[in-house]
Amino acid sequence: MADDYGDKTEAPTPRRRLEAREQGNIARSHDLSSAVMLLGMLLMLNWYGQGIVQALRGIMDRMLGPSSMRDFDAMTAVRGFCGALVQVGAAMTPLFIGAILIAVIVNLAQVGLFFNTKRLQPNLAALNPVRGLGKMFKGPGWVQMVMNLLKLLLVGWVAYSAVAGRVGEIVMSQGLEFRQIFNLGASLVYAIGMRIAIVLLILAILDYVYQRFRTEKELKMTKEEVKEEMRRMEGDPKIKQRRRQIAMQATMQRLKKDVPTADVVVTNPTHYAIALKYDPTGMSAPKVVAKGQDFLALKIREIAAEAGVTILERPPLARSLYKMVDVGQEIPEQFYAAVAEILAYVYELTGRSRRRPVTGVRAMAGVN
Repeated sequence: MADDYGDKTEAPTPRRRLEAREQGNIARSHDLSSAVMLLGMLLMLNWYGQGIVQALRGIMDRMLGPSSMRDFDAMTAVRGFCGALVQVGAAMTPLFIGAILIAVIVNLAQVGLFFNTKRLQPNLAALNPVRGLGKMFKGPGWVQMVMNLLKLLLVGWVAYSAVAGRVGEIVMSQGLEFRQIFNLGASLVYAIGMRIAIVLLILAILDYVYQRFRTEKELKMTKEEVKEEMRRMEGDPKIKQRRRQIAMQATMQRLKKDVPTADVVVTNPTHYAIALKYDPTGMSAPKVVAKGQDFLALKIREIAAEAGVTILERPPLARSLYKMVDVGQEIPEQFYAAVAEILAYVYELTGRSRRRPVTGVRAMAGVN
């Protein structure tokens, strides 16, 4: 009983996954988005940063140069400020577009194209500090806190390792020009940022793997939950069983009615049974009045034996008729000769040597 009601040992069903996705319960790492964003922005700054620096330098020269101080007034200041905003905005536009594209791509890679507003709905229970502290020291909260501490220590060590080898350059920067100091600072910041971004990306990938594992574990179901979902999706098994019983009863009633009217039953001998009937006055060819496989084939043979209908073993013919002809249909022309021979034999065997049927059968088969 513990397996049925307590232990979640069954893989989540597609419906369970869909419901979890609709509720916003998806494996997603916020750290992965942040790490990819940081790495992408650093690479774009390295590629396009010179353009931004040139734009800022032009603004400084125009606003703080000798000509700007000589013709300074309120309108000039406003125009200069607006022009500076436009120039900075134009210089920063590629970075903004790149950042948006990176954020969209990394989120699509994690969760696909998915919109859900349930996570945006206010949840007052989440503001409870006692509940928040309780979640920190159990389950996923404990793991997340340990990961954050390790991440902080690792990032600090990486930043120190990036600076430790260049302490001499930093100390000697007092004698450098402003442009040289700026280049040194930019290279240091870029080196530290790249190392931190790579480390954070590795940690974020591990976090994403853990989030997928945790989400998959949360979505697992007990055997009873699987059974209950199957009942909801396909209906109660008892009702389905009752429907099958009713359908079987209807099939048996039809067999008891139609099989006794047949002239012959062709069998496989055990897997297939085909009941054939031929009336030359109303049919152009013999007709299949009943057919069945395995259990139904057995029932057809039993009913035929009780009704005195001849049963003949013709395995190839039985298999072909079962696959190609439905109940109520006349047999195709390719089977005329074989079936005519069988019917002629049955008529002679049973003493039904009425000339009309035999003549009709021979005419159907093309025999003179």
